[in-house]
Amino acid sequence: MTFSLDEFHAVALEAARLGGERTLKYFNQGVAVEYKGDHTPVTCADRESEQIIRERIQKSFPSHSIVGEEGGVTKGDDSFKWIIDPIDGTKSFIHGVPLYGVLIGVEIEGRASVGVVYLPALGEIVSAAVGRGCFWNGKPCQVSKVEKLSEATLLSSSIMSSIERSDAYERLASKTKLQRTWGDCYGYVLVATGRAEIMLDPRMNPWDSAPFLPIMTEAGGCFTDWTGKATIWGRDGVATNALLFEDVIRVLKTEKRKPHTL
Repeated sequence: MTFSLDEFHAVALEAARLGGERTLKYFNQGVAVEYKGDHTPVTCADRESEQIIRERIQKSFPSHSIVGEEGGVTKGDDSFKWIIDPIDGTKSFIHGVPLYGVLIGVEIEGRASVGVVYLPALGEIVSAAVGRGCFWNGKPCQVSKVEKLSEATLLSSSIMSSIERSDAYERLASKTKLQRTWGDCYGYVLVATGRAEIMLDPRMNPWDSAPFLPIMTEAGGCFTDWTGKATIWGRDGVATNALLFEDVIRVLKTEKRKPHTL
C-alpha cells in the first residue's frame, strides 16, 4: 500500500492537535513534576500526549517506526520514521509559560519530509511537507528578508548554555540588533514565520529537531547543525533566513570552545 506526502502531513497535523489538546488539560493546573536520569523534567502531560500521538499514527500507519522522547523506539519499517516530542519546552510548560509546543517530524527513506509544530496554549500551528510550502495557521508563511546581521533578531533557548559552550553566542549577539530567549520550538516558529532571523541551540536531540528541516526549507530558510550540515540528527542546531545563513555559519564554524563544555 502506498501513501502520499499529503496523507502523512494530514495525520501529523491531527496527531499534534490531539496531543496538544491533552497538554492543555494540565497547563497551569499545578501538575506534578518528575525528573529523568538526565535531570530533565517530565510530567504526566508529556507521557499522555505522546501516547495519544502514537495511537493516532499507528491507526493510519501501523507498520511505521516511531521514535518518541518519552516512549522510546517502536520498531517498524524504518523507511517511514515518525519522531515525536510531546512537549518541547517542558520547563516552560510546568511554569505556566505558553511558549511550549508539540513536535512531530516524519522521515521518509532517510529524508526529513514532514514537520509540524503546534503551540496549544497560543493556538498557533506551523507545518510543512517537502515541495508543498510552509503554513502558519493554514496560511503560507516565509522567513524574513533581513539581509544584515546588524538588523537581525537572535534567539536562544538558553543564553547560559550557549555561553558555557563557546564564544559563538557572544559573537553573534555583538553583531545583531536584538537578542531574546524566546527559545525551544517557539524560537524556530518565529524564524519560520519571519518574526526573527536566527535561532540558536547548543544542544539538540532528534525529537527536538525533527520538524525544523522541512519547515525552514519550505519557508525559504535553513536549518542545520553548527557546521552547516542540513540534518535533524546533529548535537546542535541553528535556523536562519537564507540571506543570513553564510554569515551565521561562518561565526559558528570558528567558535572558540570553552572549558567544561558538552
